[in-house]
Amino acid sequence: MQPTDTEADDPQLPGKDRNFVTALARGLELLRAFGAGEEYLGNAELSNRTSIPRPTVSRLTYTLTQLGYLQHNTHLEKYRLGPGVLALGYRFLANMGIREIARPHLQKFAEVTDCNVSLGGADRSDMVYLETCHGSGPLIIRLDVGSRLPIATSAIGRAWLCGLPDSRRQQLLSELAEFHGKEWPALEAGIKQSMEDYDHYGFCLSEQDWQRDISAVAMPLILEDGAEVMAINCGGSSLRLDRDRLVNNLGPRLKEVAAQIKQELAPKYRLMR
Repeated sequence: MQPTDTEADDPQLPGKDRNFVTALARGLELLRAFGAGEEYLGNAELSNRTSIPRPTVSRLTYTLTQLGYLQHNTHLEKYRLGPGVLALGYRFLANMGIREIARPHLQKFAEVTDCNVSLGGADRSDMVYLETCHGSGPLIIRLDVGSRLPIATSAIGRAWLCGLPDSRRQQLLSELAEFHGKEWPALEAGIKQSMEDYDHYGFCLSEQDWQRDISAVAMPLILEDGAEVMAINCGGSSLRLDRDRLVNNLGPRLKEVAAQIKQELAPKYRLMR
């Protein structure tokens, strides 16, 4: 009797250990196949690098995408590491070319506003900071790369929701409703208000929603015609960031920062097509 593709010999994996979960190991091997500086790999490339049969690779990449460890680019039909990998200590940040492009813009904005300015991606019910820059004032929020903020209450999370295609957004809202349970009606009202703000201003607000002493503005960073959505925010102490400053100063300037980042990213994505 011939072994199945999940039982076949694999030079990278232990052989006949009954306690060894081959499917899990192969999923981790796919994540390890992404080297530093390599953003996108297809199923065929992953199969070649790992010696895992391509049908198995297709099932694993689908599962890892559903769990947030991979992101699928529909234009390229390839995958990149997702924000979920960051929490497990893999090389997500090393493969995020957008960080190098975004950081100078974020840092400059942080310095002139004395705020915390960050770039984030979604991981299940949270946003994960992938890059963050600080101003030098005494009332700066000291959040670093890897910090997690709830999607439902943070400006950056609500902005990310606003940037999603409608079908994907509805799916996420259903998942968030199940996750938050009895708290959901109040959280949903805040999300709806943020969506109205986004329609009106082009950015979202969070006035003491995430934490009582923190206010922020944020907007989605929609890349490759919606194939990838991230978000950027600008936040600080609610003592100095009143609604007038959020709406008439920080929000419009954050839109300019987002436009500058997207303009610099455009040639990079054109080269990948």
